[in-house]
Amino acid sequence: MPRIESTAARLAKLGFADGARAAHLVRQSGVELDDLLEGLVNVADPDLALASLTRLAERDPGVPALLRADGRLNARLLAVLGVSDALGEHLVRHPGQVGLLAIPELGEARAELLRAVGADPTAAEPRAEAADALVALRIAYRGRLLHLAARDLNGEATLGEVTSELSDLAGAALEAALAIARAETGSDDVRFAVIGMGKCGARELNYISDVDVIFVAEPRDGADETKALRTATRLAQAMMRACSTATSEGSLWEVDAGLRPEGRLGPLVRTLASHLAYYRRWAKTWEFQALLKARPVAGDMELGAAYVEAVNELVWSAATRENFVEDVQAMRRRVEAHVRAEGERQIKLGPGGLRDIEFAVQLLQLVHGRLDPLLRRRATLPALAALSRGGYVGRDDSRGMAEAYAFLRKVEHLLQLHRLRRTHVLPSGADDLRRLGRALGMHADPVGEFTARWRRHAMEARRLHEKLFYRPLLHAVARLPDTEARLSTTAAVARLQALGYVDPNGALRHLAALTSGVSRRAAIQRTLLPVMLGWFADTPDPDAGLLGFRQVSDKLGATPWYLRLLRDETAVAARMARVLGSSRYATGLLMHAPEAVALLGSDEDLAVRSAESLRGEASAAVSRHDGDAETAVASVRALRRRELFRIAVADISGLVDIEQVGVALSSLNDITIQAALDAAASKVRAELGADLPTRFAVIAMGRLGGLESSYASDADVMFVHSPEPGAAEDDATRAAFAIANELRRLLALPAPDPPLLIDPDLRPEGRQGPLVRTLASFRAYYARWSSPWESQALLRARFSAGDPDLGSAFVSMIDELRYPAAGLPEDSVREIRRLKARMEAERLPRGADPALHTKLGPGGLSDVEWVAQLLQLRFAGSVPSLRTTRTLDALRAAEREGLLAAPDEVVLGEAWRFVSRIRDAIMLVKGRPGDSVPAVARERRLIAQTLGYPLDGSEDFLDDYRRVTRRARQVVDRVFYGS
Repeated sequence: MPRIESTAARLAKLGFADGARAAHLVRQSGVELDDLLEGLVNVADPDLALASLTRLAERDPGVPALLRADGRLNARLLAVLGVSDALGEHLVRHPGQVGLLAIPELGEARAELLRAVGADPTAAEPRAEAADALVALRIAYRGRLLHLAARDLNGEATLGEVTSELSDLAGAALEAALAIARAETGSDDVRFAVIGMGKCGARELNYISDVDVIFVAEPRDGADETKALRTATRLAQAMMRACSTATSEGSLWEVDAGLRPEGRLGPLVRTLASHLAYYRRWAKTWEFQALLKARPVAGDMELGAAYVEAVNELVWSAATRENFVEDVQAMRRRVEAHVRAEGERQIKLGPGGLRDIEFAVQLLQLVHGRLDPLLRRRATLPALAALSRGGYVGRDDSRGMAEAYAFLRKVEHLLQLHRLRRTHVLPSGADDLRRLGRALGMHADPVGEFTARWRRHAMEARRLHEKLFYRPLLHAVARLPDTEARLSTTAAVARLQALGYVDPNGALRHLAALTSGVSRRAAIQRTLLPVMLGWFADTPDPDAGLLGFRQVSDKLGATPWYLRLLRDETAVAARMARVLGSSRYATGLLMHAPEAVALLGSDEDLAVRSAESLRGEASAAVSRHDGDAETAVASVRALRRRELFRIAVADISGLVDIEQVGVALSSLNDITIQAALDAAASKVRAELGADLPTRFAVIAMGRLGGLESSYASDADVMFVHSPEPGAAEDDATRAAFAIANELRRLLALPAPDPPLLIDPDLRPEGRQGPLVRTLASFRAYYARWSSPWESQALLRARFSAGDPDLGSAFVSMIDELRYPAAGLPEDSVREIRRLKARMEAERLPRGADPALHTKLGPGGLSDVEWVAQLLQLRFAGSVPSLRTTRTLDALRAAEREGLLAAPDEVVLGEAWRFVSRIRDAIMLVKGRPGDSVPAVARERRLIAQTLGYPLDGSEDFLDDYRRVTRRARQVVDRVFYGS
C-alpha cells in the first residue's frame, strides 16, 4: 500500500491529473513501465497517454522494449498517445504498426495503399484483388495517418507539410478505392479521372474531413459515350462506397461530389465537353471560386490535367462575366450571415474562423487573378502571401491573418485527432482545453493561455477580414510614404467594381480627398474607412453612400465631435453608412443639417417625437422671431427638416411601419402649417394695425387629411374663415385671403429645406373658385351644387390648423354630406363607378405601364381607397365606426361590421401597405417622387433592396408587386364594380 501511495504522489508531480488512478493502471498492466513515465511529463495529456500505453503494453509486452531502444519512436508514440485516444485504440488493435514510428520517412502512399488492396501500383489501371480490400485499405491508411500525426505532434513537420501529406494520402486512398471499384464494375470502355476540390484539391486537407471531388470521364476510342458514362457512374459510386462503407475498422470519410455542375441534382459524371458547356453558360461565381482549388488526384491523370487546364481559363476570366459583382456581394452577405449565426466556439464557421479567412483570400484571387498570374495559388497561405507581395493585401494584415489561420488550423487538427472525428467546435471543459494548450506548448497555465490566444487570433482574424478588402484601397490613394507594395489603380478599380461600386474612379477620388495627408482628420478617416467601405458595399448604392459621406465629412470634418463620434460609436457609423447608401432623400436632408448625425446613435433617438413636444418647439420658434415671419418660418422649416430625417432613418432602419410613417409625416405637416399660419396671421395683423377681423382654419384633405402623407406629398387643404362679430364681411375676406396667400408664400420660399407645397385645389369649384370661403359660403355651396365626387373628397377632411372651434364647426357641417343618413342613392353609386372608370382610362400619364403604376394601376392605391370610400358613402350614415378619414381604419371597420369579407379586407390592406411602401421607397432612394415601379433593372434593384429584398431579389419584388395588386384588383372588381 505505501508503494502505491508513493507512486501516485510521484505521478501527480509529473503532471498526471489523477496520480492514484495512473499508479493503479501501471500496477494492473503487469509490465514494467516506471522508467518510461518520465517521458510522459511533456505530452499533452499524460493520463490519456498512460491509459493507452498500458493497454498497448498488455496487448504486446514487447512495446516497452521498443520504446527504450529507440528515442525517436519513444517521442513519437508518446506524443500521439497524449493527444489521440482514437489512434491509441488503433494501435491496441494493430500493435505491429508501432514499428512504423521508427521509420524516419515512409515510401510513396499511393503504392503502399494499392498494394494493401492487392493491386499492382505499376499497372495503368490497377485492380484490387485482396480478399477483404476495404478493411486492408483502412488499416494501411490509418498506419500512414499515425506516422504523419506522430511527426506532426513531435514537431518534425510544418503545418504546410502536414496538410500536403494529408491531401496526398487522401488522393492515394481514392486511387486504392478506385482499384476496388474497377474490380467490382470493370472499366474497359472509359477513361475516368477524379478531380480533388476544396482542401483536398488545394493540398491543405485536415485530419478528418469530407473529401470534395468532381468526376470527369471520356469514352475510349470507338466506345459509345452513353455506355461509357454509365460505366463511369458505376465506378464513381463504387469508389465512394469503398471510402464511406462502415467495416470492422470503421470508414475512411465521405466522398462529396456536391460541387459538380448542378450540384446533387446534376449527373454524377460528365465528359469534359459537358463540364465546359455548363461552366460557360450556367455556372455561378461561387462555382468558379470552388474551381480555384481543382487538382487531379486519382484515376486518369492526363484527363484530369486536361480538365484543370480547361477550367482554369474560365476561372480567371470569371471577374469579367455578367452579374459577377452581384454574385460577389451575395456571396459576401451569405458568408457574413452564416458567420453571425454560428457560435463563437466554432473555429471554422464562427466569427474570426477559418471560413472568414479562406473566403476573403479566394475572393481577392478571383478579382485580381485575371490580370496577375502570380496570384493563381490553390492553397490559402501561399495565396495570401502572393496577395501581400503584390500589394493587394497590406503586409501587416497578411502577416496577422496568416498567423491566425495557422493557429486555427493547428487547433482544428488537435480537435480532430482526439477521437478521429470531424469537429470544429472548441470544447468548454477544462481537461479538454488543458490538452489543447499543452499540445501547443503551453505548460504554465494551459487553459488560460490557450483561451486567451484563441480569442486574440479569432478577434484579429475577424477584424482583418472586415478590413482586408478595403485597407489597400486607402494605401493606393493616400499618398503617404510607405515601404510596402501598393495596389495599382487598375487593381483598385477592379476591386471596387467587384464590391459593387459603379463608378470606381469616382470612389477613388473620394477616398483620396478623405484620407490624404498627415492631419488628425485624415488619420481618423483612414481608421474609419476600411470598415465603412464595407458597410457602404452592403447598401443598395455604395457610390452614393461614399459620396454622401464625403459631403457630410467636408461640412463637419473640422467639428471636433463628428469624427470622434463615428470612431467611438460603431452604431452611429454603421447606421450612417446604411442611410447614405440607401437614401438620396435622407442624404439630402443630412447635407443641410449635418449635426443630425448625432440622432443615429440609438433606436431611442430615432423614436418619432410626440405632436405635443413638436408643437411646443415650433411655437417657441415663431415666438422668438415675432415680427419677422420669414425668419420664423425658416426656423420651423429647419425643425421639419430635422424631423423628416429622423422619420426617414427610422423608416430605413425598420423601426416604424408604413402606417406610423404616414401619421408621423401628417402630424409634422400639421405642426408646420400651424406655425406658418401663426407667423402669417401675425404679419397680416401687423399690416392691418388692428386685431384680425376673422377667425381662420385650415382643413386637411387628401392624404394629409387621412394621416397618410408620404415623403413626396403636398398638403391638400381648404381654407375656411368666419368673420368676427361686428366685422365687415369684405374686410374679413380680404384679411383671410391675405393670411392664406402669406401662408402659402412662406412655406414655398426658396430654402435648403424641403418645401411644403400647399395645394387648395380640392375647394369648391376647384381653381376657378375663391381661395377662401366663409363657413356659411361652404354650407350654401354644398347644399346647392355639391356633386358625389366632392362628398367623396370630404371623407378625408379634418381640422389641421388655426381656430379649433371653427375647424370643428366645419367638420360637423360636412358630416351630413359625407355620411348621408339614407346612404347613397343608386344613381350616385353608378356615377362614382363611371368616374372611377374614366379616371383609370384618362388620368394615367402618357407612356406609363398601367401594371406598374402604384397609384392608378390595377390594384394600386386608388383602387383600394375608392373601395373604402364607396363603403363609407353608402353605409357611414348608419354605421358610425366607418366615420374615419383613414383608409385602413375604414376597411377594418367595414370588416367588423360585416360589410366587407375578412379575406377581402386582408388582401386590400396588404396591397395598400405594400404599394404605399413602394412609393415612399422611390422617394427615399431617388430623392424625387415617382408613381411607377421602375422599369430600369438597376433602379428597381435599389428599390427592392431598400424594401428588404436581397441583392438578387429584384425579380421577386416585381413578382410580389404583381401578385399583390392582381389579388387586390380582383377584390375591387367584385366589391366596387359589383362584377
